[in-house]
Amino acid sequence: MAQIIDGKSMANEIHSELCKELKEFVANGNRVPHLTAIIVGEDPASQKYVEKKTQACKEIGISSRTIVLPNSTTQAELLDVIDKENKNESVNGILVQLPVPAHIDERTVCNAIIASKDVDGFNEINIGRLALDMNGIVPATPLGVKTMLERANIPTFNRNAVVVGRSKNVGLPLSILLHSDGTHATKGLDATVTICHRNTPAKELAKYCRQADIIVVAVGKPGLITKDMVKPGACVIDVGITRIQDEGGKYKLVGDVDFDEVRQVAGHITPVPGGVGPMTVAMLMKNTILAAKKQAADQSD
Repeated sequence: MAQIIDGKSMANEIHSELCKELKEFVANGNRVPHLTAIIVGEDPASQKYVEKKTQACKEIGISSRTIVLPNSTTQAELLDVIDKENKNESVNGILVQLPVPAHIDERTVCNAIIASKDVDGFNEINIGRLALDMNGIVPATPLGVKTMLERANIPTFNRNAVVVGRSKNVGLPLSILLHSDGTHATKGLDATVTICHRNTPAKELAKYCRQADIIVVAVGKPGLITKDMVKPGACVIDVGITRIQDEGGKYKLVGDVDFDEVRQVAGHITPVPGGVGPMTVAMLMKNTILAAKKQAADQSD
């Protein structure tokens, strides 16, 4: 049986570390960092995700505020709200909970948040700096996966890694982190990376996965990765999360990996829920404190 990488316990440890770091930052005369979260619409899942983020802020000692806008909010109105938060010197971090309604362009919204306050790491400047191996704010989920691999002592140097999913928010930045040079600014993991996606034939996907020492899957397709696709001893990180209804009519959350089967051959595996999700929130908190420290340093120069 695979060893389970407990993202919840790992995130709790990081919360404790961040709490101590924050107290030292404030004790040195700095203001308590502030995070503004913006939700457009009344999607229950989005509201729940933001609640988890604001609860983490409370536990660590970060000030937070949630702005809830109606689904009818226009793109121009949302951009105006973001602009006000950008200009508010008491705000260190801003996030817009995704997805946004169909009439609003996600990329325009992500780029509207100034890079220094973009704690999700989705602004084109932060993504560009990551691609060029420069210091910046790294997207929270990819950073969470990288941190999980490091803290679980999973070897990555010169290992084969497969990333299933090529989204600009998870798959792409994660691929960059996995293959980047560990001696450079982003402290990459030096793996040899293969990216698979919806147009990768099933037979090829299985072939690439069977060659991998590390598989990270983030597509939102329950049960995509099966036992026969995993090399014995491989590390399997499941970023996917989908709400499904079981045979008894009850709803539950599942990932992209057939957990019960794959854990029989994998060396390490993350559960859903309780795996990558809590680590994403922890990295968002880390990014908020990082943003506050960088802004404080810039103001003192």
